[in-house]
Amino acid sequence: MTPSVPAAPVADASLESLVERTLGRDASAELGELLPVLVRDLEAIDWRLSEVLGSRFADLTEAARYACAMGGKRVRPLLMAAAYRALGRASIGPIVSLAAAFQLIHTATLVHDDVIDRAETRRGRPSMPRAYGVPLAIVSGDYLFVRAFELAAEYPRPIILRCGESCADLVEGEVLQEATRFDLSAGREHYFRVAERKTAAIIAAALASAGEIAEAGGAVVEALATYGRAVGIAFQIRDDLLDVFGDPDLLGKPLFSDFREGNATLVALDTHRALDPKRQAEFEHLFQLRRKRSRHLLRLRELTELAGTAPLLAREAEEWAGRAIAALAPIPTSPYRRLLERLARGAAERRF
Repeated sequence: MTPSVPAAPVADASLESLVERTLGRDASAELGELLPVLVRDLEAIDWRLSEVLGSRFADLTEAARYACAMGGKRVRPLLMAAAYRALGRASIGPIVSLAAAFQLIHTATLVHDDVIDRAETRRGRPSMPRAYGVPLAIVSGDYLFVRAFELAAEYPRPIILRCGESCADLVEGEVLQEATRFDLSAGREHYFRVAERKTAAIIAAALASAGEIAEAGGAVVEALATYGRAVGIAFQIRDDLLDVFGDPDLLGKPLFSDFREGNATLVALDTHRALDPKRQAEFEHLFQLRRKRSRHLLRLRELTELAGTAPLLAREAEEWAGRAIAALAPIPTSPYRRLLERLARGAAERRF
C-alpha cells in the first residue's frame, strides 16, 4: 500500500504557515504585510510545478507528487520571488516556471540523497526509498530532473545553460563529498568546495536567473549570485550544526546523519582540530567507525561540545549571512530587499 498524497504538491505545512515560520516570530510588521503576496507567489509556483508531474504511469505520478509534498521549506522559490519583486517587478509571472524548475531540481537531489544515505525519514514522513522502494525512488528523482528542464526550456539559452551548470555542480559536490567520507584530513578548503557545489551554486544560479529575466544590469545579476552563494554557505553551516544539536521533531528526521555517514563537515573538522591529542584520537576513531551505535554518536556530540565548536560555527554562519546582506548594496532599498536581508539572517539562525 502506498502513502496517501496531497491533492497538490505543497510542503507539509500550509504555505502561509511555511512563510510565517521562515520569516520568524520577530519579523517586523512591514515584512508581515508581505505575507499574503508571498503566499500567492508560492501558490502560483507550486501549481506550475504540479502541472508537469503527471505521467502515463500512475505509480510514477504518485511518487513524484509524494516527493514534492516533502520538498522542504520552498526557500529557493521564496528567494527568487523576493529578489524579482525587489527589482521593482509587480508580478512574478515571468519567473514562475523557472522557480518551479529550480524547486524540482532541489527536490530531485533530496530524493537521490535519501537513496545514497539510506535515510528512513524526511520531514517526519517515510523517505522516498522507504515509501516506494529504492528503484522507484531513483527513477522518480530522474523524472523530476527531466520535468525541471521541461520548465526551464521556456527560457532563453543562457538561463537553460545556467540550470544545467548548477546541476553539474550538484553532481560534482556529491562526488567530492563521497571521496572524503570518514576522512578528517580533508580540510576546510575541501568542505567549502563541496558546500559551494551541493548547496550554494543552485541558489546563486536561481537568483542570477531571476535578475536576468527582470532585465537587471550585470552588476545586479552578479550581486544576486553573490548573495545566493553566501546564503547557501550560511544555510549549509547551520544545517551541519542542526544535524548534531537540533531538535529532531522540528527537523523531521533523526540527528547525527553526518557523523553516521562519515561526512567531513566543519563540525567534525573543527572539533577534531580543537581537541587535545588524547580526545582527538578518540574522536577520529569514533568518526571512522562504519557502523556507529547510539553511544558512539552521543560521545561524538559530547566531544564536539567539549571542543566549543558550535558557538564558533554559529558565528561563522552569521558572518556568511552578513556577506550576503552586504552583496545586496546595488539593489534599491525596499520591503523586498529587507525581506532578502531577513532571509539571509534566517539561513544562519534557523531551527528547522
